[in-house]
Amino acid sequence: MLRIDITDPGDERVADFVGLRDHDLRLRREGSGADATGRFLAEGDVVVERALRAGYRLRSVLIDATRTQPLPAAVPADATVFAAGPELVRRITGMGVHRGMMATFDRRPVPEATEVLASARRVVVLEAVVNPTNLGVVARSAAALGIDALALDPASVDPLYRRASRVAMGEVFGLAYCRIPRLPEGLDLLSVRGFELLALTPDPAAVPLDSLALASQDRVALVLGSEGPGLRDETLSGVVARGGRLVRIPIAAQVDSLNVAAAAAIACYEVGRR
Repeated sequence: MLRIDITDPGDERVADFVGLRDHDLRLRREGSGADATGRFLAEGDVVVERALRAGYRLRSVLIDATRTQPLPAAVPADATVFAAGPELVRRITGMGVHRGMMATFDRRPVPEATEVLASARRVVVLEAVVNPTNLGVVARSAAALGIDALALDPASVDPLYRRASRVAMGEVFGLAYCRIPRLPEGLDLLSVRGFELLALTPDPAAVPLDSLALASQDRVALVLGSEGPGLRDETLSGVVARGGRLVRIPIAAQVDSLNVAAAAAIACYEVGRR
């Protein structure tokens, strides 16, 4: 591979990496939510390698010029790698921590929901999950615990967002995902395909997850809501109206609820092991 040393933070060849902490530049480059287009950025060797192995097309690579370990084996032999010292990388990216390697990739069109749901058996549905860290943890847990796909409403964060993919250790690249319409209407795409809808809620009247008998052993969709408020009342009612059930994770009485990422991991384990 060809290594090119960068000495000027204004060098146009590393324009993909400029100002990563600037909100407007980041949205213009990476997109936001359902409208994400163009390219995305991966940070760290493991995340970059998993994006490559998932088939995403590599655009640019920027490394810390002081690194001594070899690049991930999946980096193409004909790739051009830009190298800059730690201070220069900070000036280019605006970030003090860059994990030794960053790369930009071309996005692919987000698959249609009908295509993703046709072959899935276990799905996590997210409503207005806007924190990329939470999305990353959900994706990593889902991939590890037997979930086939994520179905995201229009308000949920982009799973290819840099922080989401970093927290997920790149598992977002191999996990199928799709966008569905705003809930509860978006649930129709699942209910008509025979998915049993299970809405997670801290409501004491909900069925305890650990004692739940699944009506369908074939297709199950876990529905989780936004950080803080959880699922909207309209969505909870919509799940019930479509033959689904409200379920809860039993927790100590002095705690009102779990973080959505923690709840997702527990629910994925419970459903996956059955």
